[in-house]
Amino acid sequence: MKPGRLLHGFRWVDAPLWCLPPTVLLLFLLGVSGIARGDELAGDGTLAGRQLLWGIISLPVAAAAIAFPYREWRRLAVPLFVIILALLVAVYFFPPRNGSRRWIPLGPIDMQPSEIAKLATIFLLSRHFLFERNQRTLIGLGGPLLVTAIPVVLILREPDLGTSLLFFPVLFAILVAAGARLSHMGLAIGLGLCLLPALWSVMSVEQKSRVTAVFQQADEGANRSGDGYHLNQSKQMLALGGAWGSQFSGESVADPAAYRLPAARTDFVLCLIGERWGVGGSLAVLVLYAALILQGILIAFRTHEPFGRLVATGIVAMLGTQCLINTAMTVGLAPITGLTLPLLSYGGSSLVMTMASLGILWNIGWRRGLRVEGEPFRFDG
Repeated sequence: MKPGRLLHGFRWVDAPLWCLPPTVLLLFLLGVSGIARGDELAGDGTLAGRQLLWGIISLPVAAAAIAFPYREWRRLAVPLFVIILALLVAVYFFPPRNGSRRWIPLGPIDMQPSEIAKLATIFLLSRHFLFERNQRTLIGLGGPLLVTAIPVVLILREPDLGTSLLFFPVLFAILVAAGARLSHMGLAIGLGLCLLPALWSVMSVEQKSRVTAVFQQADEGANRSGDGYHLNQSKQMLALGGAWGSQFSGESVADPAAYRLPAARTDFVLCLIGERWGVGGSLAVLVLYAALILQGILIAFRTHEPFGRLVATGIVAMLGTQCLINTAMTVGLAPITGLTLPLLSYGGSSLVMTMASLGILWNIGWRRGLRVEGEPFRFDG
């Protein structure tokens, strides 16, 4: 067979679509390996198996997201957002877990409304900015700021600092994609900075402690306590992996305290991957995430349908911000926020919604077709 026949009908412009599934699969498998290492260290060998089960469950969800006409989300954006706000309020009526009210029990599983709120907000913002007057005028920016602030406040009071940090970067990215005036975006950033004192005032004592711990780090080993202990242990776990990781070197530290890291399989799964696979494993995660984000950016840039372009931009911004915050948190450059690492961290709601988001992203590129060059943004009216 001639080499040319293998590429018959293949368009290089579609490469981001076909590279997306293997990238997602590799990240998921790395995550399962990290969770399995956490099971070994904790003496609890169940979470890796559960994560595999959630991965299987997420496949039909992703398939449904690909099959469902994504433009229908434009029509459903408002009712979906209202329902999600009601669910974000409903979590306050259920007993707290580990000091937080984030979940609604549904029989054997729990639903986390804040995960769905991220997508619902992206749909509503994308719908709003289809009209030029909504992003070219200062008054038109008031609605999106309010739409973004409402779920942020509700999620912050659960408390869930990490998830609440994702919304405004998503808003800013959609503004950029829609072509908002630089002066208006600058004003929005300025208003956001002015609101930081108000944000600090509504944060809980625990959340404030996490912020201050970043600026009070010291190499005091096991003597560290609270959030400082988490930061110290996360960096120590990464260092224990060395160049090759325990999987290849077989080396381990005699002191079990060196491996004690609360929430390792959720918030700090990157530490487990680094400990198991060494520097190569950590770099592989970063390279795969960079590839994933680049593929998403190319899909958004080359999509010539306005709603699809904005939704794709929002999804990429959400995943990219989440990866950036979690990675910075792991190495002690950002406060501990409780934000999971997409596709890697243990958690059913997070994995299912991430796969749904990626399914929608794939759907956008597949249905509308990709072009070699991006087109000017076309408004609906």
